[in-house]
Amino acid sequence: MYEQLAIELTEQNLQQVIEQSKQTPVAISFWAPSMPETLEVNAILEKITREYQGQLVLATLNCETQQMVASQFGVRGLPTVALFKDGQPADGSSGPQTEASLREMLNKHLPSQEELQLKAALTLVDNKEYAQALPVLRQLATAFPQAGIVTLAIAECLVETAQFDEAETLLATVLMQDQDAKYKGLMAKLELHKQASDSPEIRSLEEKLATTPTDSAISFDLAIQYNQVSRTEEALELLITILQKDLNFADGSAKKTMMDILAALGQGNPITGQYRRKLYSLLY
Repeated sequence: MYEQLAIELTEQNLQQVIEQSKQTPVAISFWAPSMPETLEVNAILEKITREYQGQLVLATLNCETQQMVASQFGVRGLPTVALFKDGQPADGSSGPQTEASLREMLNKHLPSQEELQLKAALTLVDNKEYAQALPVLRQLATAFPQAGIVTLAIAECLVETAQFDEAETLLATVLMQDQDAKYKGLMAKLELHKQASDSPEIRSLEEKLATTPTDSAISFDLAIQYNQVSRTEEALELLITILQKDLNFADGSAKKTMMDILAALGQGNPITGQYRRKLYSLLY
């Protein structure tokens, strides 16, 4: 593992660097201190390497001090850039280089920015940082519309942040070939949630409300029960219905409960925006 950004290539570490390309692609920049244009190429490659966050290794070969190594590569002019992948030369370019031309050459062999973002988001999921990963994954879903791994990662974030209804809707779209152990685990968690959220108290209140659907007191008690078992959207719908009839129901308890639920959901949750707008339309 090399600490510096660019590995200084020599006869001693040449084979080691080529071996490293079996794990991570290696860009080799052939340069000379007497040629300023080669230093510019090195600077561009350093910038690109930083962006790839470990997905690209940069090695530089000083052709003035390492003439024997340069001759092994058959370098005829500078600047020259060679890309090694899986221990073999994969691509290269020689002559005047621009950032655009270097990116065009490297992009054919390296992950896209979206793929890098996806890898970072999946790492967040692995680290149980679901609230941070979810908005990133939602954006990436359009870039990978057929990728089961993205759908399952979003569903995992939804389940772990108690957004069960949306998680269930999303999991229903997962194709048969993507219904792996992760999918089955999420479905099991949903089933456990359903069992826990259908308590005798809730069933009793639901039956009472079915008999007297305009009873705001029963609706309020049921909303509290729903919220306690993470049936958040159902709780909010009951509360907004109560407030539409009586904004100050139970000395403002319904309004306060709804605002507390929205605050707990957080700004990034789409349900928050939907019900906050409904509430504000009543308040203002």
